[in-house]
Amino acid sequence: MAKKLKIYTDGGARGNPGPAGVGVAIFDEKENLIKTAKKYLGKATNNQAEYKALILALELAKKLGAEEVDCFLDSQLIVNQLNRKYKIKDHQLGSLFIKVWNLSLGFKKIKFHYLPRNKNKIADKLVNQAINAHFKS
Repeated sequence: MAKKLKIYTDGGARGNPGPAGVGVAIFDEKENLIKTAKKYLGKATNNQAEYKALILALELAKKLGAEEVDCFLDSQLIVNQLNRKYKIKDHQLGSLFIKVWNLSLGFKKIKFHYLPRNKNKIADKLVNQAINAHFKS
């Protein structure tokens, strides 16, 4: 399987906190979409959902045999926390940061990048599908 992956994640909540979901899109080196995932979280904040999306993505990347991952998120706050430019003041976000940090140790190389929401369409769409599906059931 692909050793280098590009991961796009998004997490969102309707209301903050409110019903939340996550979306993940994983691409190989040749820009082929190889895996998507979405999940309804229940009540969470936007920031908690962003972290949980990344946790899901990193777990999937590990299962896919990735050694290097480039992670793209549309949350500047989370990216800056992961790149250690911002301190984490929220206790719950701190525990989610630790989960991401521990998962990241399983890769030879990992980078976290910010990208604007309009460039993160697949992951954003998956978040909305996850939340919408919950309310239809």
